[in-house]
Amino acid sequence: MNELCKIIKDTVKPNFLNIRTSIQTYDRDAICCGAPCWRWVYHALHSADKWFFNPFVYEEPSFHEAGMDNPDNPTSVVLSDEQLLSYLDRIEKKTMDYLDSLTDEDLYEKPEKCIYTRLELVLRQYRHISFHTGMLNGQTAIATGQFPMWVSQTDKYVDDGIFFGRYRKGQISTK
Repeated sequence: MNELCKIIKDTVKPNFLNIRTSIQTYDRDAICCGAPCWRWVYHALHSADKWFFNPFVYEEPSFHEAGMDNPDNPTSVVLSDEQLLSYLDRIEKKTMDYLDSLTDEDLYEKPEKCIYTRLELVLRQYRHISFHTGMLNGQTAIATGQFPMWVSQTDKYVDDGIFFGRYRKGQISTK
């Protein structure tokens, strides 16, 4: 039985929905801690792509530039929100496929060349994605006076028009 893997899969879905909402509602060019917010999005996504699975055996995405995952580092690459959302789509699929391939026993094992168990990697990414989603949503709340929708349980989520792009760059749509 893979009860733990099923729980992880069911509870990671809201994390992906929440960061997707953040990307759809934030001001990508607003400066947060010295870097534009889109860089913080990339930082969070790159971390999920790398650290959810095995940070010690990892191939960078084709658009990645050395050090780009650290928002303090300058980069010549500028990713659009569409590129960031596409990257999120790939990470989400990769994550769900990965979780489908695991057994509960696998969670207690360390992947190749890794110093952490799979469960430790998963828990670290729950924290990291949630932290940066909250950071981005705080920026949006300050700029717009409204907090983006937050999903805590995927099966309780109903698309009422708030989730997809209701707020954009501080503007409320007429939708």
